[in-house]
Amino acid sequence: MLEREVKLAYPTADAARAALAAAGAVPMRPRRLEDDSLFDTTDELLRKKGCLVRVRTDHWSSGATTTLTAKGPVQPGRLKVREEHETRVESGGALLQVLALLELRPTFRYQKYREEFSVPDVVIAIDETPVGTFVELEGSEDAIVSLTRALGRTPADFILDSYYRLFQNRREQSGLAGPHMLFPSSPRAAADKPQR
Repeated sequence: MLEREVKLAYPTADAARAALAAAGAVPMRPRRLEDDSLFDTTDELLRKKGCLVRVRTDHWSSGATTTLTAKGPVQPGRLKVREEHETRVESGGALLQVLALLELRPTFRYQKYREEFSVPDVVIAIDETPVGTFVELEGSEDAIVSLTRALGRTPADFILDSYYRLFQNRREQSGLAGPHMLFPSSPRAAADKPQR
């Protein structure tokens, strides 16, 4: 299936929540910590082809879930459009062993707190990351553009960069060290506590 998405930058998660409420978005999934790892071959064959394999662990108050995602190259356009295949995985540990047997290794790890909302034809995520707060809009192009206008923004505000690219561009100004986009300490216990 094709994934169509853009990001919009917000100063805080509260500002993003207020904008979404004013635009009529309704809550869909609660806030939780997402811990993502990108996997690639030793010679970075997937990155060179513009593809990725991601393992995502969502830390809910009731436990953790693991999802495997594969994405194809980004297609030209004003939205970020790419082929995406995703499936829930019963055992995260077994999945990591399979990836190791396939000679895929983790190359980039990134964390974010995510909560999701919806309007017709768009799934909306508020992502609180170590390099800023972003609202991600995923859905049909017309619905994304319409919601963007309802949020008081225009397509000129679209951010098409991945979190890897945003981290590379903002790590110095955010004071982050190391090769991964991680919170200073493991924040799992606070995953369901909203930050103000």
